[in-house]
Amino acid sequence: MLLPACSILAWRINRLVMTLLVGLALMHVGCAATLGTDQVTPMQWQAWQVIETKTGRLMSFPEWLKTLESQDIVYLGEEHYNRHHVDAAVRLLSAFMADGVRPAIGMEMFGWDGQPAVDGYLSHRIQRTPEFLEQAHWKTNWGGAFDNYEPLVRYAEEHHLSLYAMNPPKALVRRVAKFGLSQARKETEWAQWEMDQEEIVDDPAYRARLFAQLRRCHGGGADSDYQMMYEASMVRDEGMAKTLVAALKALRREPSASQRILMSYTGGGHIQYNLPIPDRVSRRLTGQVRQVTIYLASFDAARAGEIQELLHDHIADYVWLTPVGGQGPVQPCR
Repeated sequence: MLLPACSILAWRINRLVMTLLVGLALMHVGCAATLGTDQVTPMQWQAWQVIETKTGRLMSFPEWLKTLESQDIVYLGEEHYNRHHVDAAVRLLSAFMADGVRPAIGMEMFGWDGQPAVDGYLSHRIQRTPEFLEQAHWKTNWGGAFDNYEPLVRYAEEHHLSLYAMNPPKALVRRVAKFGLSQARKETEWAQWEMDQEEIVDDPAYRARLFAQLRRCHGGGADSDYQMMYEASMVRDEGMAKTLVAALKALRREPSASQRILMSYTGGGHIQYNLPIPDRVSRRLTGQVRQVTIYLASFDAARAGEIQELLHDHIADYVWLTPVGGQGPVQPCR
């Protein structure tokens, strides 16, 4: 099953606020720890279960957590309209901390031009949320209500964790989408954000997946339009991989008695099939990285067939079933 291009081209989507409580979601996640590890039929699936894609079996939460804590990078891929997915990320962060594993966080929702504001907010140099959002260029780079993602930022602030703005600035990405990569490389912003020394790799598998999705979801466009959208996606994913690699190298340099781990939090389209970001991170580190992908999928019984397709296609290493968000499940384009 191919996922909607909107999951990959997230700058085209307006974010809406979710109002569900974190505590309720965490209570349900905790219940997942009691599940067994045998294979079950789709009729037995429930929200907050974790399914290993290569075997189709349910993972108990303690067993799964042990596996995750052996990684350098844990990728979470969300549905942008589902607050339960932010709650799931907070649950994992809390579990890591309880086991003495100190995480750092990367978020797609902030651009590089917002990193100074993120640092200022976490250190309390910026104390008012409206001022923080203005300086972080939230409305420009992401949009929608900040409440939806505030639990992640708040967790980093309360536990003194590093939080990395993963995304290239939206203005830079828009230039690629409008004029193409070749032209964007000639402009001053390209060098300003230190992209002039970066290789933007045109991977055939990545290209095939994305072009197929673009044609399915945005049929009728000219090939040149698809090409520029594709190039903009490459720049975003390569830029986010660049951020994660720099963050991981920083963690590896830290003299710390605690085990360190990096959690990447993005839309699900950026981790699917390991192609968009994980493969680029691995290339940049010449394979010297342990990483695992988790695809967050809203679930009810009517979606069992869609979840089966995700598992069959090996959308990620794990699929984490969650309740359906307030806006309903993401609908794949047909």
